[in-house]
This record gives sequence, C-alpha cells and structure tokens, in this order.
Amino acid sequence: MVPLIAVAHGSRDPRSARVIAAAVAALREARPDLDVRLAFLDLNAPSIDQVLDGVAHDGHTHAVVVPMLLGNAFHARVDLPGLLAAAATRHPQLTVFQADVLGRDARLIEAVRERILEAGARPDDPSVGVALAAVGSSDARANAATAELASTLLSGTNWSGVRICFATSAEPTAAQAISALEQNGAERVVVAPWFLAPGLLTDRLSAAAATVCPRARFAETIGGHSLLIETMIDRYRQVADALPDRLVRSA
Repeated sequence: MVPLIAVAHGSRDPRSARVIAAAVAALREARPDLDVRLAFLDLNAPSIDQVLDGVAHDGHTHAVVVPMLLGNAFHARVDLPGLLAAAATRHPQLTVFQADVLGRDARLIEAVRERILEAGARPDDPSVGVALAAVGSSDARANAATAELASTLLSGTNWSGVRICFATSAEPTAAQAISALEQNGAERVVVAPWFLAPGLLTDRLSAAAATVCPRARFAETIGGHSLLIETMIDRYRQVADALPDRLVRSA
C-alpha cells in the first residue's frame, strides 16, 4: 500500500492544527484501507521530513504527498518540492510523488456554500451578500485565480453578490468587499473563509468585518467537511492510479 501523506501549512494557532488533524482523522475513517499520515510544512509537528523519514524507515518505496493547500503558490511550487527533493537524497530507495493542490475544486466551493448556509443564510435570499475571504498572495496571478471563485460560489443562489477579499498582501480588504456588497444592495453580510482551518488570519478577517459591519456573520472554515475528504482522496488516486497495480492493489 502506497502511503498518503497529507501535508498542511502549519500555524502558530493551535486551533489550526486541531482542525487539520481532525480532518485527516476523518480521511482515515473514510478510507481505513489507506496508510494516511499527517505532516506540516512549518510551525507544527510532525514535519514533512520526519514523516518521510518514517515512511522510508517502514520500508516503503513509494509515497504520495497530497498538499492540503488551496493555492498553487510558493509552498506548492517551491517549498514542498524542495523538501521532497531533499528527502530523495536522504532516501534514494523512496520515490515520492506530489499530487495537485486542492485548489479551486468545485467540491470545496460547495463545502464553503454549505458553511454559509450553516451560518444562517438562505440560498434564495437576495438580501445576502458574501465576502469570500482568502489569504492573499504577492503573486497577482494567484490572487486573480482566487477572485474567479466568487462567481462560482454565487452560481445557483439569489444572493445579491459575492466579493473576494484578502487577509494579506492584496486588495480588496474585508472592509472594501463589505462596502461594495452593501452598495450593491446587500442587507445581510456573511464573511466566508476560503481557509481549511481557523487561525490568526481568520481572526483578523473577523475583526475587520465587525468593525465596518457589526452584524456581519462569520461562517466556519472548510474544516473536515466530507467534500474536503473526497477531494483529498481524489488527488491521491490521480497519482496512485498511474502506479503499478502491485503497489496500490487496494488504493
């Protein structure tokens, strides 16, 4: 069996690691036949180095890394591949494949929509406006790609609008997005985090939203939603299905 290594970003906020660990536990529960291991890029343990060393120690010759990342920015394109290359030097008998990031998968957009409904919004309510809050990047192309999520999230609802906003590195800010929503007729604002887990940045977004719109509601992060689990398994299978059958007989 080829191990699935779920690699999360890591955070100084302990809530983040708890939510990520719970999501990976839900993945294990959904697929008890898989060898699922959790690793972090930074700030939390176990590190990706520690987990890969453990995989090699256990005698595996192949592993699939599934990045628990919503954007294809520095961590996915530079940081993680560098760590995997270093592991290959330490363990030449171990071949590690990096799956695609979770990205803008339609299932994750649906998970965010469900979080918004859990926060009290109705899909047929035109008085609702949604500020879709993402982390933000110094890469303008990454921000532009994230901004495209707004129209997808709005599709199939009667909400007055969905506006993207960023916690760091880019505009519009939460305040700017909320102002635009209200100008467009929104009477009830929901801030929906495009985040897997809560942390300092989601707190910052919540505080910024409350400053300009005290009655704004803040939806939960994606967390261990079943659609996240489904997406992660799919990312694993996209790689594992290309491997010889003897390696992934029950993957």
